Formats: sequence, structure tokens, C-alpha cells
Amino acid sequence: MDSLRFDTEGYLKDLDAWNENVALEIAKQENIQLTPAHWEIIKLTRSFYARHQLSPATRALVSLIKRELGPKKGRSVYLMKLFSGTPAKIVSKVSGLPKPDNCI
Repeated sequence: MDSLRFDTEGYLKDLDAWNENVALEIAKQENIQLTPAHWEIIKLTRSFYARHQLSPATRALVSLIKRELGPKKGRSVYLMKLFSGTPAKIVSKVSGLPKPDNCI
């Protein structure tokens, strides 16, 4: 982690430097212990970014999860249990992606 560069908000500057070990360290800093449920969301978010070159904001993230993983997981409440605070920001950070554009 020492050789990695982050912006002032803790987002990885070099997206290519991300790997699962980096995700584990970022999650640890956010007080999150990653489970298979977390990884499912992380992988989906990274896939979305690869297609669109855009980190999904909360509404888009919820819609994506609902479409891909079903209505039980495609809910803000589900995401907040996994990634407290502002889930779209935390998911993007742990996923090694830029902060979503319309997240404060």
C-alpha cells in the first residue's frame, strides 16, 4: 500500500494498480471486512466501469444491481448494510475506481 498513490479523498490514482489485495486494504481502512456479497458488488461495479468508463452513482448502482443480481439485492438498504455511509462512493473506492461524478 505504501507505493500506491491516492487522491485527497482516498481514491486510487492509478486504476491499473488495483487488485484484490489492494481492495482488502482499502476496505480495512473503511472498517469493512469483505465477504462474498461485497465481492459480488465490487466485481459488478468494475465491470460497469470497464464498459462505460464511469463509476455509477447511487441510483445507477442500485438499478444495475437490481437488473444483474435481482430485486432483493438491488435496494439501497442492502447496499448500505454492506457499504455504510454513501455506498456508491465506498464501492467505487474499494473497487479502485474514481469517485462517482455526482457524489459529494
